[in-house]
Amino acid sequence: MKKLLTLFTIVALGSFSLIAQNSNTKKADKHFARYEFVDAAEAYKKLIDNGKGDGYVYGQLAESYYNVFNTQEAETWYAKALETSDAPEMIFKYSQMLKANGKYEESNVQMAKFAQMRPSDDRATAFRENPDYLPQILEKGKKFNVQSLGFNTKYADFGGTLKDGKLYIASARNTNRKNYGWNEEPFLDIYELVKNEDGTYQAATLVEEDINTKYHEGVVSIAPDGKTMYFSRESYFEKIYEKDSLTKVRYSRLQLFKATKSGSTWSNVQGFPINSKEYSIAQPAVSPDGKTLYFSSDMPGGFGQADIYKAAINDDGSLGEPENLGQKVNTSGVEKFPFVSSKSILYFSSNGHLGLGNLDVFVSKVVDGKMGPVRNIGIPVNSSADDFAFTIDEESGEGYVSSNRDGGLGGDDVYAIKKLQPLFDVLIAGTVVDSKTGQPVNAASVTLYDDQGNKVLSKVTNSDGTVDFIVETGVQSELEVVLDGYVSQKITVGASENEEEKVNIMLDPIEVIVGPEEIILNPIFFEFDKSNVTAQAAFELDKLVQIMNKYPDMVISALSHTDNRGPASYNERLSDRRAKTTVQYVISKGIDKARITGMGKGENEPKVDCGSNCSEEDHQMNRRSEFIIVSGGPQAK
Repeated sequence: MKKLLTLFTIVALGSFSLIAQNSNTKKADKHFARYEFVDAAEAYKKLIDNGKGDGYVYGQLAESYYNVFNTQEAETWYAKALETSDAPEMIFKYSQMLKANGKYEESNVQMAKFAQMRPSDDRATAFRENPDYLPQILEKGKKFNVQSLGFNTKYADFGGTLKDGKLYIASARNTNRKNYGWNEEPFLDIYELVKNEDGTYQAATLVEEDINTKYHEGVVSIAPDGKTMYFSRESYFEKIYEKDSLTKVRYSRLQLFKATKSGSTWSNVQGFPINSKEYSIAQPAVSPDGKTLYFSSDMPGGFGQADIYKAAINDDGSLGEPENLGQKVNTSGVEKFPFVSSKSILYFSSNGHLGLGNLDVFVSKVVDGKMGPVRNIGIPVNSSADDFAFTIDEESGEGYVSSNRDGGLGGDDVYAIKKLQPLFDVLIAGTVVDSKTGQPVNAASVTLYDDQGNKVLSKVTNSDGTVDFIVETGVQSELEVVLDGYVSQKITVGASENEEEKVNIMLDPIEVIVGPEEIILNPIFFEFDKSNVTAQAAFELDKLVQIMNKYPDMVISALSHTDNRGPASYNERLSDRRAKTTVQYVISKGIDKARITGMGKGENEPKVDCGSNCSEEDHQMNRRSEFIIVSGGPQAK
């Protein structure tokens, strides 16, 4: 390619293997049946330590941890249980725990298993429709897989336009051509390779002679309707060149051409009036709607050695006036190989923007016709060598990039790419301070959640109270801050296109959140007809744990209420399960069991007395837990 540079939701409590109960598990099972999950976990763990563990015990231990939201332990024991079980619901819960612990790829593997086993389940359906929903907010890192392709040769091979099952590349493999003096390889031709259903490729064949000449032809772009091919060609064929008066050396240009498809062949090659012997035009890329052509050129009036331009494609197939993309994209260096994806994202190569090697691949969003910030696409797409001719199908995340990096077969090789993570990042620069003193808070735990409520990453603030996260642009996220002695805080960080968002988080010391008779928390809401502790409930219950740690003599009674749907007797039993689950969560965080009790009140004491005319919001308000101070606390002093 160097030669052309010069030219130019949690499931309800359950047990999976009740038939495996035996005399050894009787004590543990009793705790479990009573929703005493801390004691149950301890009992099941003791069985394992004594060599009496089996698939049932592992599953029950995982369930115990699951119901008190101990995601790390639940993940561990679900994995162990699934060595001898294929229960679909267990697989689903294991996936959820992996997700909660930030292990997105592993979670997706388990969800794929679940979806295969339960294809009609709505959770499975949702996963199949959007299997990449997890990695929406990510740390910087490897965003692509890159793999060399078997059709590369010892000669230059580059480009990658896939259309109607055929891949078009430029290659110097045609040894029937005359060698080009720059690197003693044959002149470049355009080849096509049929892509098989299994992802392999058939042998490369030359595109029709109307397209290829004895001189260079470069990468192609094909209109959305598949009927027009745009490509660049060396101007020698048109007998257009400049001749040095002293050395007699002839210098050609790269010019822009189009061809139309007739049946299965390309013909009727035509040049464009914007071609000139004074400058080159190369690497055309048609927009997804077929109305604009992007290309690289060193025509006068640019910002550097070669800039990226666009021109309207008129109804008659002619091109409008070229328009420079401006200084956000173009530099004083070289910008080449543009490609615009279906998401209006411009990819291009440049040696003018900061990169790893010479030509690196860069990316910029096109918003309302204007170019957004330019970002380096990163490794492994980019290397210390030249990386160029990037194309991608945004739907599948698959595409191609060309490179002359070490390890290739020829001077330039074509590589297949697969996107693993979103490309656009925002730096969230958080600062945590004490709301009373204004001083930075050291050692606070800050957890990042994505817009689906999935845990992404946890960090600890440093001595100046700061912590940084990298998230995807245009996606809302959430930060949770926890530190003993302070009220836990959750804040939403709105979707942003900026490269940096500064966020100040005020932590309130635990002071006036204890009333004279009860702990004042946000309501502990439960999902309809369920009793397990959700992530939202755990966040609020952690505040209660902090208060009880601050006042070691405080004794609490947890009261659980239901809405009025269902029989009163059933609701009373449901509220009792919720109260016990709430108590077990608090005990699991280190609070002595003698300091907290739970009682179910059923539907007898509604928060909203709406009778038979309750809205869904009314029902949710009535499904709650309250925390009554039995003794101790600040009022006892």
